[in-house]
Parts: sequence; structure tokens; C-alpha cells
Amino acid sequence: MAWDFSTDPDFEADLGWVRRFVDDTILPLELAGEGLNQRQLDALWAPFKQQVKERGLWAAHLPPAHGGCGMGQLRLALLHEVLGRSVLAPEIFGCQAPDSGNAELLAAGANAEQARRWLEPLLAGHVRSTFALTEPHNSGSDPTGITTRCEREGEEWVINGHKWFASNASVSDFMIVMAVTDPEAPPHRRAAMLVVPCRHPGVVLVRDVGSMHHPLAGDALMDRIGGHTEVRFENCRVPLDHLIGAPGDGFVLAQKRLGGGRIHHAMRCIGQADRALEMMLERAVSRDTRDRPLAKQQLVQEMIAESSAELEMARLLVLRAAWRMDQQGDYSREARSEIAMVKFVVPRTLLTIIDRAIQVHGALGYTTDMPLEEMYRVARALRIADGADEVHKQTVARELTRGMAAVAEPSEYVPARRRRAGELFGERVREIRATVS
Repeated sequence: MAWDFSTDPDFEADLGWVRRFVDDTILPLELAGEGLNQRQLDALWAPFKQQVKERGLWAAHLPPAHGGCGMGQLRLALLHEVLGRSVLAPEIFGCQAPDSGNAELLAAGANAEQARRWLEPLLAGHVRSTFALTEPHNSGSDPTGITTRCEREGEEWVINGHKWFASNASVSDFMIVMAVTDPEAPPHRRAAMLVVPCRHPGVVLVRDVGSMHHPLAGDALMDRIGGHTEVRFENCRVPLDHLIGAPGDGFVLAQKRLGGGRIHHAMRCIGQADRALEMMLERAVSRDTRDRPLAKQQLVQEMIAESSAELEMARLLVLRAAWRMDQQGDYSREARSEIAMVKFVVPRTLLTIIDRAIQVHGALGYTTDMPLEEMYRVARALRIADGADEVHKQTVARELTRGMAAVAEPSEYVPARRRRAGELFGERVREIRATVS
């Protein structure tokens, strides 16, 4: 297939505006909000979100029918590359996780009344949401093992179970919960998705779990976004109309939010890696050692060259996956394989480039006076989130070996190939030997 590398001029102008807006406004805005609670932050951020809406770039991940821009995955990828320079930028553009994925799930599975009730206010930025899938005692990379139960009693669903890494649940308005409705069904037809208000009888917000990003989370994040909440459901009852789709649709709906989300995460990683490389380059030309700039030192030159090449390779891999999704759909075999590649290649590349940037900065890079140490801590989660690297490597290997037949003798076995060459060209070779000296 042909692949066009060009970007149309109008969208290129939009990307230029976004780059200036992120670098000149949003990056400083990150530091201006230190110490504020979520209500105060929302008030601080509101006028900048309005600028994005006026530019026509708000909630770019959904089609116009659902209140978005309908960009397609390739344009979205290019946009998220720029937004990835800042942890705050996706929030300002209305495409932050987990809200963006939840919006895609609701757009795919919600009926008209459910969309009016939950999707529309979510896209408008009037409410926040959470996705509750991961459980502390079951493999998050294998959702077939979840044990949170959802049973029908009369006109209600009754939910019992234990989740964690329910991001932002401590400040969200509602969560989408994946729970087992029929444990006897085939593994991928056991679960459902339900909307549950975050402050609701039977919902216990235990804590925001400490992590590499927020080592001392505890109660410190319970009043702002960014936390990964532990939640218990204790006979939590919600009306029947809180079920999204049918009782066995949970896995199908989960995929609706994951494919594109992995592309967006990956391109935000590319933006972070590009920013780390910029810091590395600046430091290399500004710092001397042994009477020469670091940029003149061979080992530093190697770090720079390797980082630039790896970044460009990762970027092209993600853009090709996004292009494939636009051409063939999210769930084509080729798209699935390329999305899986993206998922384990890009975070690894990002961590490598950030690590080199820290090394070039020396002691300064290790301190909180530079953003590199936080960037590294945040990036480490991406080798686990949305499926561990190992799961995606298995997916790629399975797709590549599908349809390959076992052989008694390698197809590239040289003695056998030599015999075949003799059968095909032996007579001609003998003629040439007899007639050409």
C-alpha cells in the first residue's frame, strides 16, 4: 500500500498553533497550579480550555456526531505528539485519560438516553470519569480473570468486588466498572460494563495508591486528578439502565477504548521523548568537560545520535499503526499487530532517551530542579498500563506465526537450495562452461 507522509497545510497550521500554545502557555501553567485543589485547578484551567474549543480542537478523539472533531487516528496521533510534551495538555484539550477512552466506550455502546446522561456532559468537560477494571489480586493484563461480580436483583444490579488503579476515582463523578455477570459463560462473554456514581452507597474509596509517580499518595491526591484509587464495592446497587450494552459486551466495549488509546499514549510518549532529547541537546552544547563541550565528546555524540534515530523509528511505527487503523479499521489483524508493537516499543524508547538525558545532565538531571526525573517515573508505568509489554509481545509473535507451517527441512537450507539451483539452471551453466572461456 502507498503511504502518504504529507500533512495538509490547514492541519499543519493547527499543529503549529498547538505547539506554541503547549510550550508558551500550558507548560508554565503546570507549575502555576502547584498546591491547588481540583476545584481551584478547574477554575484556573477553564479559560484555556475555552481557547481550545474556539480553535475547534476540543475532544478531537470522537466524531462530530458525538461532539468531537472526527480527525481520524493519523491526525490524532500527530496532535497527541505535541500534547505529549506536557502532562497537562491532554486535560486542556479535552482528550485526557481515562475520560477519552470512556467517551469512546460510551459512544460505541450507550443508547441515546445514556449518551445524553453521561457522554454529553463528559465531552463538554462538565464531569470527570474513571475506568475500573484492574483488581489487586488478579492479572490486569488478562481481564478474563476478574472476579468483581454484578448480579441482577429485581430492577437493580448489585456489584461486589475490589478494584484498584481506578484513576481519578477520588475526584470523578462516575466510573465505568467492568464486572462479571455470568461466570459460566465463555471467557470473553462473562463481563459487562456499568456506570456507577463515585459517591454512591456501596462504593468505598479506600485510598489513592502510592506509586513511582506519587510515592506518598495516601490522602495527598484525594482532592485532585492524577491518583490511582483503590475501590471496594459492597452490595453497591445501581438501576438496570446503568448497564452499557448487553451483559456479555464487556470485552468488546473494552477494546473500543483501548486500540486508539494505545496510539494516543504512544504519541504522547513521542512528544515526551522529543522534549527529553531537546534538553539533552541543550545541555550538550552548554556544558563543558575537559575544556570541550559535551557535544564534542564521542560518547555524548553517540547518545544523541542513538536517541534521535530511535525516536524517529518509534514515531514512524506509531504513525503507520495510526494510518493502518484509518485505512483498515481498529480491529484488522494488521492493525492489532502494529498497535501491539507500538505498545511495547515506544515506552521502552522513551525511558531510554530520558535516561540518557539524565546522564548528560549529571547530578542536575537526577534532581527535581529538572523535569527529567518525574518524566522517567511517569513513563515507567506505560510498560504495564493497558497490558504489560510481555502480553503485547505475545500478540505480535502469535500474529506473525499464524499460518506458518512446520517443515522437516528449513526452506533456506543451503544444500537443498543448491540442488534446486542445479535443477533449474544446471544445463545452462554447463553450456556456459563449455562455450565461454
